[in-house]
Amino acid sequence: MDVAVVDYTSPDAPKQFTKSLRETGFAVLINHPIPYDIVLRLQNEWHDFFRSERKWNYLPSETEQDGYRPLEEAETAVGAEVKDIKEYFHWYPWGRQPELESASAAAVYQAGWSLATELLTWVEANTPEEISKNFSMPLSQMIEGTRRTLLRILHYPPLRGDEPADAVRAAAHEDINMITVLPASNEPGLQVLDLNGKWHDVPCDPGSVAINAGDMLDYVTNGYYPSTTHRVNNPVGEAAKRARISTPLFLHPADDVLIAENKTAFEFLRDRIKQISGVELQK
Repeated sequence: MDVAVVDYTSPDAPKQFTKSLRETGFAVLINHPIPYDIVLRLQNEWHDFFRSERKWNYLPSETEQDGYRPLEEAETAVGAEVKDIKEYFHWYPWGRQPELESASAAAVYQAGWSLATELLTWVEANTPEEISKNFSMPLSQMIEGTRRTLLRILHYPPLRGDEPADAVRAAAHEDINMITVLPASNEPGLQVLDLNGKWHDVPCDPGSVAINAGDMLDYVTNGYYPSTTHRVNNPVGEAAKRARISTPLFLHPADDVLIAENKTAFEFLRDRIKQISGVELQK
């Protein structure tokens, strides 16, 4: 199972990208339009944020989705028994925002959104008609006007050596959303699971961006684009002493978009959030 590395500027990029998404649920883009210097700035600024005491000013209530979540409140992946080893900030254009770090977050958010919109047009153009005829609207239009699209800024701290035996930075899971746009992290560790149960490293070259299908795209296309299981494994040796910053942008349809079988995007998201965290999502 090889996740394709696709040159965004290549004439056959749309077909190669969609082929990889179909076969593996993932694709990696190079020479894409998300500026690498802004990604680096985002990673550096937010690394400092997570090491500061200011993060405690952004704790949300139990029912709110934006803001900072500490290590103690990390999710437990479906099927896992221990929490992931991570803290994170949910950054939305409308949400609570630390002033010093939010310019870079906003720039990556907008650049990722623009790229994702284009990629969804690629997907639709290269999807067989027997699949696409069932879409309630064009895929790229499904994300218009949504307030759910999320820039999740993750900090995986250096390992201390006293973590629970089965704890990993991010246990095996699938994303809930339509597609995820993930600029390469400052450290490797992302892996994808093939149909034979074998894990494969996702390329993490500086300046590249990984794209993966989420559960909603899987659902919309009746499984044609698989929402592939992935994880972030624990590093060993000297790498275990280094933090990892990851900044996935999760593209969500608008709440009232019908994604399949009389289920709206909001209903789908509400059910999954409750399954993972026990929180009742509010409109």
